[in-house]
Amino acid sequence: MTTETLATTPLHALHLELGARMVPFAGYDMPVQYPLGVLKEHLHSRDQAGLFDVSHMGQIILRGADAAAALETLVPVDIVDLPVGLQRYALFTDDNGGILDDLMVANLGGERLFLVVNAACKEQDLAHLQKHIGERCQIESLFESRALLALQGVKAVDVLARLAPEVAKMTFMHIAEVELLGSPCIVSRSGYTGEDGFEISVPVEHADKLARALLAEPEVQPIGLGARDSLRLEAGLCLYGHDMSSATTPVEASLLWAVSKVRRQGGARAGSFPGAARIFAQQQEGVASKRVGLLPQERTPVREGAEIVDAEGATIGKVTSGGFGPSLGAPLAMGYVASSHAAEGSEVWAIVRGKRVAMKVARTPFVPQRYYRG
Repeated sequence: MTTETLATTPLHALHLELGARMVPFAGYDMPVQYPLGVLKEHLHSRDQAGLFDVSHMGQIILRGADAAAALETLVPVDIVDLPVGLQRYALFTDDNGGILDDLMVANLGGERLFLVVNAACKEQDLAHLQKHIGERCQIESLFESRALLALQGVKAVDVLARLAPEVAKMTFMHIAEVELLGSPCIVSRSGYTGEDGFEISVPVEHADKLARALLAEPEVQPIGLGARDSLRLEAGLCLYGHDMSSATTPVEASLLWAVSKVRRQGGARAGSFPGAARIFAQQQEGVASKRVGLLPQERTPVREGAEIVDAEGATIGKVTSGGFGPSLGAPLAMGYVASSHAAEGSEVWAIVRGKRVAMKVARTPFVPQRYYRG
């Protein structure tokens, strides 16, 4: 894909002005890093506050009295009982239990659900919703009308509270409609870094003004995709299309926690989502392989695609994400291994440039999450 055919976010000119190095990502021309550099951007996001442009993500509103029940036919998550002002992590599953995408679902009240889906999947997600539940609720795409900013880090609350003091009272996974600099925004206390922080949905025409105002605060630096990836990896968070896909089920992806109890076998609204039978069977019988955290025992970073072998050299899995963790001070990875080797502490090896690199299966997150729970 050439630069000419890449889409741009409403903050594209600002990224160039800030000296960002741009790369193609999910069909968009996106900043991978700024002059500060990935390592310092990563550490700044942990110690202060980082501003990420995530406007490439897809934002969708579902409206109507039947919207929550309708959405439950597509996700294994409790949406019907989701309180106003809260959001949940959800998964679109297919008939085989594979993961079509992961998303956030929030109850804004007034019979409105607010969805945020992945950039690379947003058009197919919108079509999926329209095809399966379009007759049961109103589906409104916000792809062109709203931008999305993420303000992440221990100082994020101090920064955003200067513009809207009420955000300081929010706790992790709460969401509210908040006015910022005169603009109607949707603010959730959540993010993709493992840190406290906020995601801010803002009308496109106000995005540049808001971003500049946040960047003018002394604690805030612009952060690119490079640090976003290392931060989420340290937090043990999946990247769709890498650590999970339609070829993996929630059980295999170690995301069973995202299947709400009320939707599980024996629950009040068990099943009635795509692939339920297979997911329930896997819960009972186990799976051949599953996603685990991996800590290389050498300084060699182990990258996505590296083969994982056992002591005898037999292939038992593959690395799906890997790199260096600046906060951890060491390389780290995630991947799928045979269930026989998935226990914490199990010794496995990655093949890197023809050589074996010792790794240990490790618990995630690799760096403690610091979400604000009140």
